[in-house]
Amino acid sequence: MIERAQRIAAPTSSGAALRRAILATLIYADLFDHALTRAEIHRYLIGHAASAAEVTAMLDEAVEQGFDIGQTEDRFHLRRRTQLANIRRERLAASADLWPVARRYGAWIVRLPLVRMVGVTGALAMNNARPHDDIDLFILARPGRLWLCRLLVLAVVKLAARQGYVLCPNFFLGTDHLRLSERNLFTAHEVVQMVPLERNRWYDAFIEANGWVTDFLPNALAGAAADARPPSMKRFATWLVAGFLSARLFDPVERWEMRRKVRRLTRRLDREGGRVAFSPGECRGHFAAHDARILAAYRRRLAEYGDGNR
Repeated sequence: MIERAQRIAAPTSSGAALRRAILATLIYADLFDHALTRAEIHRYLIGHAASAAEVTAMLDEAVEQGFDIGQTEDRFHLRRRTQLANIRRERLAASADLWPVARRYGAWIVRLPLVRMVGVTGALAMNNARPHDDIDLFILARPGRLWLCRLLVLAVVKLAARQGYVLCPNFFLGTDHLRLSERNLFTAHEVVQMVPLERNRWYDAFIEANGWVTDFLPNALAGAAADARPPSMKRFATWLVAGFLSARLFDPVERWEMRRKVRRLTRRLDREGGRVAFSPGECRGHFAAHDARILAAYRRRLAEYGDGNR
């Protein structure tokens, strides 16, 4: 996938390379019905490092010369996809309604024993959510207690469900397991788009451990923490409970919970398919192969648009 992302930006001239990179970025966003601002195109530019000024100049030139790039108000999209500007406004409004919910329940999760960081991912992280969308969460957990951490988090998930909200904590990592093994454009976007609900050293360590994302999105990491909230201290009682749960006494409980949940999640995988990873340091449950479908669609669209000079 690196090769594909870089090939569309392979330089015949610096201007043509940048134009193709912008087109690739808009093609990817279009898969999510998402129109982008100039700043977003610069940050999420695929496979090509460029300054904000260079991106702005090329956008103006591409729109004026009638390439496959269109503009509606301050949003850019593929030509003839002007409806995305209206969709963007609608989803901004829906996202604004969901953010207080995400922050409220996320704050509860952050304060749980064994939780070290909570981030919002998926559509809401890009302010591209629809009404009643799931709220996707990424959790960093204390080493050796990922599955007990997950069990505690699910208690909050069930509480939110009683209030009519769907929290989806579909990715847990131990803080001794920060570097992701799956590296592609979809995962790179998930990393850099994530909005941490509490900025702390574990978020910074996670970003540092996954610097490979710049192979796909060279400009992205500079603004990765722009929306983070200031750090806060957990209550002393929470630290005491976390220390107690980390005692060797609970090692068999952790192993039992992992075996129990992996059996259940494996049955779900058999029914729905997808890409998952279950281990003492990772629980990633991306069922129904959403990421694989997006990447396959992206490759097809790149081939359809060719060199981007139409």
